[in-house]
Amino acid sequence: MAAKTEKNCRYCEITLNRNAIGLNKKLFEEDTKRSLYMCIPCMAEYLECSEDDLREKVEEFKREGCKLFS
Repeated sequence: MAAKTEKNCRYCEITLNRNAIGLNKKLFEEDTKRSLYMCIPCMAEYLECSEDDLREKVEEFKREGCKLFS
């Protein structure tokens, strides 16, 4: 049986895109080991920053060549 690849936000249960999954793994490694992920809006609220701040961070990680965002 194939492994489940779809991830959902632990708070609002929306299906996450690749960038949200990568950002969770980059910022919250321990939580992702337990399959606890957040969408960008919920993560922004949790971290007390804007969604744009998080999207900028994703672009920064991409420019740095981080494999989580390729």
